[in-house]
Amino acid sequence: MSGLPGGFWWLWLSTLVNRTGAFVLTFLSLFLTQELGFSGWYAGLVVALHGLGGIAGSPLGGMLSDRWGRRPTMVTGHLAAAACAASLAVVTSPWAVAAVVLLMGVAMQSVRPAIGATIADQVPEHDRRRAYALNYWALNLGFAIAAIGGGAALFLGYRTLFLLEAVATTLCALIVFVRLPETRPEVPLDADGKRDAGPRLTTLDVLRDGPFRTLVLLSLLVCTVFSTPWVGLPLTMTHQGLSAESYGVVIAVNGVVIVGFQLLVNRITEKRSPVALLVTSSLLFAVGTGATALVGTQLMFAVTVVVWTIGEMVYVPVNAAATARLAPVHARGRYQGVMGMAWSIGGFIAPVTAGWVVEGPGPEALWFGCAAVAMVAAAGYALLLRRALSGEEPAGEPVAGGAPASGASGSGASEAARAVVPRDAGKASAAAASQAPPVAVPSQTGPATAPEAASAGAREGSGAAAGGGTKGEVSAV
Repeated sequence: MSGLPGGFWWLWLSTLVNRTGAFVLTFLSLFLTQELGFSGWYAGLVVALHGLGGIAGSPLGGMLSDRWGRRPTMVTGHLAAAACAASLAVVTSPWAVAAVVLLMGVAMQSVRPAIGATIADQVPEHDRRRAYALNYWALNLGFAIAAIGGGAALFLGYRTLFLLEAVATTLCALIVFVRLPETRPEVPLDADGKRDAGPRLTTLDVLRDGPFRTLVLLSLLVCTVFSTPWVGLPLTMTHQGLSAESYGVVIAVNGVVIVGFQLLVNRITEKRSPVALLVTSSLLFAVGTGATALVGTQLMFAVTVVVWTIGEMVYVPVNAAATARLAPVHARGRYQGVMGMAWSIGGFIAPVTAGWVVEGPGPEALWFGCAAVAMVAAAGYALLLRRALSGEEPAGEPVAGGAPASGASGSGASEAARAVVPRDAGKASAAAASQAPPVAVPSQTGPATAPEAASAGAREGSGAAAGGGTKGEVSAV
């Protein structure tokens, strides 16, 4: 646990506090159907709107964290999410509920890129994977507490739980505001002594970075696969004649395994090649989901969950660290935002596809299809990203050279000492880069965190992200 900046632990605490109060996504479907009397179809639509909000919120949060700063983006996003949670305690009309949930998706997901960029700013590259894993562990621990505590506190009513989430999220914003310094690298001076914010990158500009674009597309495949069980598994188990209670026990294994073993998995894998781990985790997803088509008892379904959960524990921090490694210093927020958007899209595709396939070709087709997609992703990581993630290929085209910035250490120092543009940004950017004067970008001290995930019935929802029961929006940091 040692060796990480002190500010990281405040950010870790803010994640734990935030997810401990995550009651809205946990109980939203029940609230809409049981308390407000809406149909199951409407409840699924509203959960999907939360996921759509996340697709918009990720690139927005990435842009704001680069231009405005990590800290104000996090504080604003948390406060906006708290306001939305409080609003759900009072609104009743279907249009108002849908609008609030959509905005809540935007607000919640806009925070993720700032969190991911913060860890890249503050933690040396050799420690980032561990920091992301620790933050992901806090996220799952908080969610487990919310699920158990919220279930025990249901006698208070759904609206009271939503107000408690508003309080917890406000407290999270307060921790960030009071305890965390701004970590965005300082804008360097140009030749005339003026602040030069560097290239204005759009989402399309980020996607012109070839290795990162490949990472995003492969992450989209993996996220779609591991979001599928949150909708496909209950449908498959009921198709086999098992009860809803049996599904609840089986899917709870995911959270138990992560909370109990995430730190151990991280210790085992922290010195391994990132490409090897991405390949291995993708294959674990393939084995775990593919085997689901072959089993028929509660125990064996639980075993398949253990297999792909191990893949999840390996994949999430490694993918987050890979995103941070490929991102230019001045565009870390945007890169995290694009990765978060990919996860949101995958989390949206999975439940829609899962329901259609189970009702049509059947559960076996769904799970064998997932296995095939995961194997394609594994092959992609092995064949397409080995150079980029092994250090054989530079992380970006330098805009300016310079001595290592004071205060930076290890690989973090070499990163802080250069501003970079996407590898494939074009001849114009390269020409501008070659004319830029040498600068050193000072490093600052502060916190770190990881991409965030959605969870069973609560971790980021949309018939897409976890809302109706999927898990897809890990942030991508």
